[in-house]
Amino acid sequence: MKNNKVKKVSMKIIFLGTAGSIPTLSRSLSAIVLKRQNEQIMFDCGEGTQRQILKAKTGFHKKMKILISHLHGDHVLGLPGLLQTMALMNRQKKIEIYGPVGIKQFMECSREILKFGLTFPVDLVEIVNSGIVCDEKEYYIEAIKSSHSETSLSYGFVEKPRPGKFFPENARKLNVPESKFWSKLQEGKDIKLSDGRIVKSSDVTGPFRKGRKIIYSGDTRPFKNFKKFAYDADLIIHESTFDDSLIEKALIDGHSTPSQAAEEAKKAKAKKLILTHISARYSDSNILFKQAQKIFENTIIAEDFMELELPLIEN
Repeated sequence: MKNNKVKKVSMKIIFLGTAGSIPTLSRSLSAIVLKRQNEQIMFDCGEGTQRQILKAKTGFHKKMKILISHLHGDHVLGLPGLLQTMALMNRQKKIEIYGPVGIKQFMECSREILKFGLTFPVDLVEIVNSGIVCDEKEYYIEAIKSSHSETSLSYGFVEKPRPGKFFPENARKLNVPESKFWSKLQEGKDIKLSDGRIVKSSDVTGPFRKGRKIIYSGDTRPFKNFKKFAYDADLIIHESTFDDSLIEKALIDGHSTPSQAAEEAKKAKAKKLILTHISARYSDSNILFKQAQKIFENTIIAEDFMELELPLIEN
């Protein structure tokens, strides 16, 4: 067996749109792409997202899931245009779209009124209850009801634990043939040899390694269950529409301030916080950054086309 290393899975976050409610000359409306290997997972899809995709060169033909947090225009009105653009480019791969109750009606009405056809299938999933909404081989996506001015969801992308480091010397000591058996042991599977012996994966590998966890708050006030939902996240992408002086307005409108977002990240013991959904009133977002960083040091303000690599933890 030539390669006994577990494959490294690349992951990158690309911020296509970081504005709150109203676009500005430097900020487009909400859309964030998580690129993992050859798949893209998009959080929200505000107006003009297809143009941002063109500028960011993330592509229109890759395997894709789109997670809509709620049905306000700045988070969902980009969907019809994006799908039409993909159809004009003759996309063939299926797209999965997840969102709150009403997303199916929105898409059906859009297609009926705009009278556009698609060259690819679309699976629409309406999320009724909090919990895991998509379970793939290497990761799952979960949703939780948040606290906005209407039904809204926060999302979590969570990689499943990876097998631990493989120790070939241990396999040789146990006389395990250097063949497909090594691959199975690396994948965390126990094997049965021709002499009847059972060799456990744990006999030749280190402890399982934690996957990456990314949380997207969507539009929300702070809410009770967020700490548990986001606990130990590698990255929390949290809305921060208004600065701390407008905390009452944030409460009424169903939004968060920088200090509130930072408190949530701190309570959840997250590793990094990125603030997004920035109101058009802030031509300089430094005030938001300073307010959050007083509470949670590892804070960044998102900008359109900002990219962030999320390396695997190799411990």
